Amino acid sequence: MKTLKTLTASLLITLSFSAFAADGSKAEKLEMNYALRTYIEAVTQGKIGSLIDVLDQEIRFTTTRGEKIINHNKSQVLNGLKFSENVKQNCVTEFRIVESTPNLSVVKVTLKYANFSKIEYLSLANTTKGWKITSVSTSFI
Repeated sequence: MKTLKTLTASLLITLSFSAFAADGSKAEKLEMNYALRTYIEAVTQGKIGSLIDVLDQEIRFTTTRGEKIINHNKSQVLNGLKFSENVKQNCVTEFRIVESTPNLSVVKVTLKYANFSKIEYLSLANTTKGWKITSVSTSFI
């Protein structure tokens, strides 16, 4: 009987710690840094598993190529990224928060390749479901 009580107590303690740890990861997923890190890892390392969680449902992707502007929606970009899943880009990545308020942030992400750079401006909004990326504007230099 004493062994059963000890096992039960151990099990309850383990479950309590597991539940507490899960809450911590949920809280982390609500932060802006999580959304930003998830996006950068998806684009540069092909880690697309959690990307859908940080993209707003109505996100717009805009790419400027010379005088041409190309627009994509969420499903088009996610389908395109499937082809680069787990592929690491040969680039150096930097980011800088351009402007930030409690509800909205603009972040500049630079991917430096050998012969060119890809510049992306991300707009992020603090929603009831955590920080979501609402738009991505891309240009190449």
